[in-house]
Amino acid sequence: MLTNVEHIGIAVRDLDASNELFSKLLNVAPYKSEAVESEGVTTSFFKVNQTKIELLEATSPDSPIAKFLGKKGEGIHHIAFEVDDIQTEMERLKGEGFTVLNETPKRGADNKLVCFLHPKGTNEVLVELCQEIKE
Repeated sequence: MLTNVEHIGIAVRDLDASNELFSKLLNVAPYKSEAVESEGVTTSFFKVNQTKIELLEATSPDSPIAKFLGKKGEGIHHIAFEVDDIQTEMERLKGEGFTVLNETPKRGADNKLVCFLHPKGTNEVLVELCQEIKE
């Protein structure tokens, strides 16, 4: 079951410049930055109350973020929803006719297991499912 909006992902060309911009805009510093090598990105996270913003900068020219920036430019890349059980939610959504982009959840940023839904089935919005990794 989707429990809430986990974060909004924004594709950026220059993470340092965007960190400065969003720090001024939100009046907070990013609380975390990390590389996600499997996705070819470096991320930076901001949090204002319960709202999280993830900035994503491509680290390789063939990464999904680099391709997005090449087609659409900077801007909102995806919306992420928190789920309690990502595998169950993936199966439910496949049963509802959604196309899941990865058959098994993979490790994402911010200590999460993640899965994406194809935007063609979600009104051209890339949807990410996130489950906290409990270690």
